[in-house]
Amino acid sequence: MFDRLSDGFNNAFRKLSGRGKISESNVRDAMEDVRTALLEADVHYEIVNDFTDSVVEDALGRDVTKSLKPGEEMIGVVNDQLVKLIGGDQPAQPGVPKVTPGPTVVMMCGLQGSGKTTTCGKLAAYLKRQGRSVMLAAADLQRPAAVDQLQTVTEQVKGFPGDGTVTCYAEPHKVAEYGKAVGVAVGVCQRAMGEALKQGVDVLILDTAGRLHINDDLMGELEAVKKAVPPHQTLLVVDAMTGQDAVNSAKAFHDRLGVSGVILTKFDSDTRGGAALTVRKVTGAPILFIGVGEKLDKLEEFHPERIASRILGMGDVVSLVEKAQQEVSEEEAEVMAEKMAKGELSMDDFLKQLRSLRRMGPMKQLMGMLPGVGQMLKNVEVDEKQLDRLEGMVNSMTPAERDDVKVINPSRRRRVASGAGVKPEDVSGLVKQFNMVSQMTKQFSGMGMKGKLDAAKKMQAGGMPGIEGMPQLPGMGGKGTTKTQSPKSRYKKRKR
Repeated sequence: MFDRLSDGFNNAFRKLSGRGKISESNVRDAMEDVRTALLEADVHYEIVNDFTDSVVEDALGRDVTKSLKPGEEMIGVVNDQLVKLIGGDQPAQPGVPKVTPGPTVVMMCGLQGSGKTTTCGKLAAYLKRQGRSVMLAAADLQRPAAVDQLQTVTEQVKGFPGDGTVTCYAEPHKVAEYGKAVGVAVGVCQRAMGEALKQGVDVLILDTAGRLHINDDLMGELEAVKKAVPPHQTLLVVDAMTGQDAVNSAKAFHDRLGVSGVILTKFDSDTRGGAALTVRKVTGAPILFIGVGEKLDKLEEFHPERIASRILGMGDVVSLVEKAQQEVSEEEAEVMAEKMAKGELSMDDFLKQLRSLRRMGPMKQLMGMLPGVGQMLKNVEVDEKQLDRLEGMVNSMTPAERDDVKVINPSRRRRVASGAGVKPEDVSGLVKQFNMVSQMTKQFSGMGMKGKLDAAKKMQAGGMPGIEGMPQLPGMGGKGTTKTQSPKSRYKKRKR
């Protein structure tokens, strides 16, 4: 979502790249691009001025490392200031605390249409993965079918992986009566608390009605709920697509309720990013989570330093690794490593890895987390349908063929191609690349470090088996390979 901002920062760094040293004049000149990018991202002009002034002051007050170029030095300066802007002086502590005695009460609030009810489900799925028991309380009695929606969301979350449990407390038979009066939701929350104590659940999430911050009656209802069932967390759900207006609304909620944390929804959308950059500064409440997709498992913890890295086009390898760890257990990884070392990979193994990769998110989004790759992908269309064709080819194979692709002769190749709706040569390409990767991974086990690096370069040039529709990027192997070590990485390394 930060393409425009990334362009602005990169333009600034390019202006400094040809300079011999950092001076006040060339830094201020470069910051004009940053200022324009921030204003276009719908960041409040006072915050823009404070940010750019802080960058200039920090840059001129530093002892410039002689081994670094001005552009590289500025990346470190801007990174530090970005982390302060979106994270504040105290780093946000993502998550929901455990209290004794329980349950931990989380009150969710937000504007109408911000995605609050869906976010309640995402938070429940997040806690379920942690092995915690959750009760969702349907306290939105103003919007038609809101109670039914929460019950449906609860049933969907029950099907997600995790050792925890999820239940829903709802009083649907009285919704028509409740919708006519403001304040009756207080009783629902109190009864939900009683049921949560009875069942011994770990977390109680109160899904309150969405409202306009100018509606005093509805805001008063939230204050009454907070007084009747004191929450340990009051989380404000903010739609990242609404920009500056969302930040103003967040401040109004914070002034009335004392919001303890923010959840930004639609963070994966092509938006200007102003809300993400300013909501912490304006409200004083930390961003705890971000919604990165429509599905109920697409909720991530917010880490200011990682988001700053994404904005600067330096990727986010830590989040990428965490995504992979959620999809593949340590035991599965060990089994796969043993198969690779013995050269015993099958098409079933490949299909399992491919599906795990797809569950992590869109391919373009994942590749954008690699250092230096995000900007290259800006105008590149990644063909996700190619992955569908790969699955189709593997699914069209018999168990014997998936176990040993060497048995696939021309006749079998035509049958597989027909079943998958592709050409026979597509099947041949998949088999050929799969055999090449299997052979190289087997060689890894008996190689020294130099041999492994050489083999890795060859594998990068070949790419994932059968994915010919994926873009060939500099630094990812093949022709035009360039070093992928980012200026930010060199900055940190030399600074030490």
